[in-house]
Amino acid sequence: MIRARLRPRGAGQFLFAVFATLLFVLPVYIALASAFKSQAQILSSPLGLPAPPTLDNLTTALERSDHLVTAGVANSLVITVLSVGILIPLSSAVSFWLSQQRPRIKTLLLAVFALGLMVPPQTVLLPIVQLLRAIGLNNSYPGLILSNVGGGYLSFAVFVYVGFLRTVPRDLIEAARIDGASDVRVWWQIVLPLVRPATATVGIFLALWVWNDFLNPLFILGPRQGQTITTGIYVSLGTYSTDYGQLFGIMFLAAAIPVVGYLLTQREFIRGLMAGASR
Repeated sequence: MIRARLRPRGAGQFLFAVFATLLFVLPVYIALASAFKSQAQILSSPLGLPAPPTLDNLTTALERSDHLVTAGVANSLVITVLSVGILIPLSSAVSFWLSQQRPRIKTLLLAVFALGLMVPPQTVLLPIVQLLRAIGLNNSYPGLILSNVGGGYLSFAVFVYVGFLRTVPRDLIEAARIDGASDVRVWWQIVLPLVRPATATVGIFLALWVWNDFLNPLFILGPRQGQTITTGIYVSLGTYSTDYGQLFGIMFLAAAIPVVGYLLTQREFIRGLMAGASR
């Protein structure tokens, strides 16, 4: 009787898991398959496989006269690399400094950083735009990068690094100081190599968030300076009609670089997640 009662429940859980999986996988499948289908195939059979597959969508997107894809990818790549390149050393240095403070001061400062995670970024977008306009950095790459360095990105990185720094032996740091190493040298030569999995985790998450960001480039960078790949997808939408094949081709090209970046750093990323789960 117990088995008879558990079987319907187990079947229901299995069906729910299958349904939830389809909800996540189906949009990805549609976007991936549609990138290699013609406009007629997309409209006639949205869920069908490309038969035959075509590369016309990708070539058309790359050969646009306005250079939407090439310029958008280049802009996104520059903004992502510079933003993450500043955030990683800054957040790791701040986290190392926090880990050396007294517990009360450390708790108070972590509460301040927690505010950066609690406040929705949309609520502070207008003040950021006004502040950048006041200092002459609106509609510029430095202004967009500066907005990425602050706020929730920095707070997230600090919290991840602080958690990993708990595993660094304090005796190792004290021994380096006794040998005459400065705090900067201890941070650069001892701490950073030991928290490399945390750096990979932080780098992947921040790179994906900056790459996929839409509102900040739209309002801060603006159309006069240029556009990122996310705003380029928005621009590619027609007013009265949409070339869905080209749209999905642009989306495929926009997702290719983050996927390649993850594949190159997945080993350190998985190590970081496993280390975080074991603490």
